[in-house]
Amino acid sequence: MEYDNTNRGVLFKNDRKEKESHPDYKGNYTDANGQEFWLSAWLKKDKNGNTFMSLSTTAKDDAHSRGMAQVRQAAKPTEELEDDLPF
Repeated sequence: MEYDNTNRGVLFKNDRKEKESHPDYKGNYTDANGQEFWLSAWLKKDKNGNTFMSLSTTAKDDAHSRGMAQVRQAAKPTEELEDDLPF
């Protein structure tokens, strides 16, 4: 029997956190439609000092598309070369 991970996910402690803005936990989950998401969580405190997790999700397809767009943009020349050479 194959494991069904629909509407399930995992979080792991982020051992590569370098800045305060980086998530404390990272992982992924799959929704009821089978779409996969990256999951990020930050440990925060409310006004009474109680600890809670703040969550953020990004569709894996969206993250890949944005990453590829950044690569394509970086590969473009930043200036046009001039044909008028002084020699």
